[in-house]
Amino acid sequence: MDGLLVLADGTVFPGEVHSSDIATGEVVFNTVLSGYQEVITDPSYAGQIVCFTYPHIGNYGVTPEDDESDRPRCRGVIARSLTERPSNRRATESLPGWLARHGTPVLTGIDTRRLTRHLRDAGSICGAFGPASEEDALLAAAKAEPGTDGVDLVAEVTARAPYTRGDGPLRVVAYDLGIKRNILRQLGEIATVEVVPATTPAEEVLARRPDGVFLSNGPGDPETVGLDLRPLLGMVPVFGICLGHQLLARALGGRTYKLRFGHHGGNHPVRRLATGTVEITSQNHNFAVAEGSVPAADVTHVNLNDGVIEGIACRDVPAFSVQYHPEAGPGPHDARYLFEEFHRLMERV
Repeated sequence: MDGLLVLADGTVFPGEVHSSDIATGEVVFNTVLSGYQEVITDPSYAGQIVCFTYPHIGNYGVTPEDDESDRPRCRGVIARSLTERPSNRRATESLPGWLARHGTPVLTGIDTRRLTRHLRDAGSICGAFGPASEEDALLAAAKAEPGTDGVDLVAEVTARAPYTRGDGPLRVVAYDLGIKRNILRQLGEIATVEVVPATTPAEEVLARRPDGVFLSNGPGDPETVGLDLRPLLGMVPVFGICLGHQLLARALGGRTYKLRFGHHGGNHPVRRLATGTVEITSQNHNFAVAEGSVPAADVTHVNLNDGVIEGIACRDVPAFSVQYHPEAGPGPHDARYLFEEFHRLMERV
């Protein structure tokens, strides 16, 4: 049926909706050409509506093997067009059929280039999409949507009880702030990983006597995560990714801030300062670490698009983190070495 995306600033984008449901959330754009299933099931997208800039999404269908969590986590999906008949030997379902089965709202047929340019100019903005006959209700819903600022979205996606994955020789406790399955696959090659809820006190983690602690990716504002990680520092090696990177920086006294429209895509160039090499990285974050706010750590990686800090390493304690996703799949694997660095750090301590 005829549909509309209405942003909180009143901008309207006509298209077609595939159900009468109204989707609300912070609207972000993602530039990946493949990996749409991984994006949609990434818990880091909780609270957000994802617009894919690539015009044709779904050509290779979906398969349970590519899920990053148990279901779609974003509030809605926007695309120029979705493929109804995928062509791939691995496909078990079409993308539209899979989204419909999970009840994920979908808007197609809109000018995604115009929307992307608007988001780049206006910055992060909330929106709502649904039937075209509900334009007034959509505008009201968009204006009422709180977005991701000051909202504890980690509480929506974290595990309710501990569980174990992997069978590697070391022992790692991983904080589930919205952890992706591919992270657990990578960690599981080097350690037996006990995943714990985001509310688990650091003292309880240390009582498990792990060889290392991992801080996962996750959604939302790091200021809202009420987790004191300071007792871990100096007691056990720590590795953080994405939100985990931001929380490590804050535990070291650093500050975080919200980016204008975030980093969401699979082709961000990042310079590794130690070697000067450039890594092509997968990214998904709205917040970043403020430059110069973490005097106890060295900056290890920098985004070449806008200079955002992409990695830090502590000087006095065995802890490091990166803002991007070295586990990304499908996606660039330039940064997979970071898991081996964590492995070596745990063996040295």
